[in-house]
Amino acid sequence: MALANLKGRVAWIFEDEDFDVDQIVGVKNIKIKDPKELARLCMAAEEPDFAQKVRPGDLLVGNHNFGYGHPHYPPMIGMRQLGIAGVIAESFSPGYWRGEIAMGFPQVACPGIMGAVNRWDEIEVDWDSATLRNLTQGTELPFEPLSDGDQQMLEAGGIVGYLHARDKEEAAT
Repeated sequence: MALANLKGRVAWIFEDEDFDVDQIVGVKNIKIKDPKELARLCMAAEEPDFAQKVRPGDLLVGNHNFGYGHPHYPPMIGMRQLGIAGVIAESFSPGYWRGEIAMGFPQVACPGIMGAVNRWDEIEVDWDSATLRNLTQGTELPFEPLSDGDQQMLEAGGIVGYLHARDKEEAAT
């Protein structure tokens, strides 16, 4: 099985290095469990109508060490509820990366992304060629290919699916 390419608009560009994803819903809301409530809160402090502007398949772009801090899940649960399909960043905090890949949420490490896109540009992540295409600007940028384990985890929809698939393989041998 191969990963389906990601294709969507750049819904937000997180310009800060070491961006703590808790800021997406606000630290005071980090214990909320309802995905719809989390979606409503996403980026509301920065842009109150953000949730209404996002379309399924849209993508987020981040700077270096995106996800720095405590890797809490609620902010990205809210983003997934809105239809955000993945995050492309200069680099990622290891704890954040591992947690979101385990949740089956695509992450793309793409050095140079901050200078290659504008908000609302339409972009495509081509997993097979490890190329990010800015369809709006007609440009391309290589990105770091996923490790085999990360790709398998994303293909399986996260760690639970990955472990079930591995158990089935082991049982068949």
